[in-house]
Amino acid sequence: MNKAGAPDRIFIGLTIALVVIGLLIFFSASLSVLAQDPGQFYKMLFNQIGLGLIGGGIAFFFVSRLDYRFWKKYALVIFITSIVILLLVFIPGLGFEHGGATRWLNLGPISFQPAELAKLGFVIYAAAWFSWAGDKIGQFTWGLIPLVCMIGVVGGILLLQPDTGTFLVIMISGLVIYFVAGARWRDIIILVVVALVGLIILVAMRPYLISRVKTFANPNIDPLGSSYQVQQSLIAIGSGKVFGRGYGQSVQKFSYLPEPAGDSVYAVVGEEFGFFGTVALLLLYVAFCLRGFWIATRTSSNFGQYLAIGIMTLIIGQSFLNIASNLALFPLTGEPLMFISQGGSALLFALLEAGIIVNISRYRKH
Repeated sequence: MNKAGAPDRIFIGLTIALVVIGLLIFFSASLSVLAQDPGQFYKMLFNQIGLGLIGGGIAFFFVSRLDYRFWKKYALVIFITSIVILLLVFIPGLGFEHGGATRWLNLGPISFQPAELAKLGFVIYAAAWFSWAGDKIGQFTWGLIPLVCMIGVVGGILLLQPDTGTFLVIMISGLVIYFVAGARWRDIIILVVVALVGLIILVAMRPYLISRVKTFANPNIDPLGSSYQVQQSLIAIGSGKVFGRGYGQSVQKFSYLPEPAGDSVYAVVGEEFGFFGTVALLLLYVAFCLRGFWIATRTSSNFGQYLAIGIMTLIIGQSFLNIASNLALFPLTGEPLMFISQGGSALLFALLEAGIIVNISRYRKH
């Protein structure tokens, strides 16, 4: 292991840019909530600033200086703890329902989404396991079966909430880590086929998922029902034209866009900043992603490489799913636009995960 060097300043700069831009967009998008329910707005603001920005900033500062090998040492403990906390949402009075899903814990003035911890716990344990497995990853008992068990444990709980989007992101992250760790193509194909069959069965069993798939296939199928959110997102993005209406000038966020500070926040960006604004934001995410993967390829240990790639897949996977959903390029998933969407716990963990990447960058090969 090389001695710790200087952190990657480009990655830090990209992270700061996403946080600052994200806060500006969040403030604009949440004005609709202020107009309708000031109490809810201030609760959202406290959660985003208190838990997300301040808590996330402290977490970023701390973990960026914490040797990333710490996470490998306690990987199993972290994974089990994340599973236990994820189960707490089913305790009456502690977990609460919103939008037909039970995904949040009520912690007084703030709400917390345990799925964010479960995502990170899964990636840490998967990275640790495959770094331990080494060349044995080609064996079913060291590679494919452990991965399926990991995904099955977390996924089973998430699907009970239900939280299909998070399950999908975790599955993709696990597959990417497995591939990078040196899995055989035979095993990857088996996993992909099983995953596709499982998703088809899941969609067939859940009417709301069937509705989302039909809406994806034809966004005009039910403009006042299942297609309403996609329709309003496309209207908002289209009305922004080339340069947008201007910061804070979105019309769709008032009464038309469902969850303008959450699921539909990219549509608000499109309306206020136009084509150039949406492309610029997308390029910022691409630059953030490429720099993170660049750090991963130059890390001095397998665990550091797998961990960095898994974390970057989590952050970018969620963000791109959100963007694609707003553009009707993918069925609605409910995944956040990381660093921007409403949700203090999402911002907290985005900054914590970015801090881990910063620490990994200090152990680059020279």
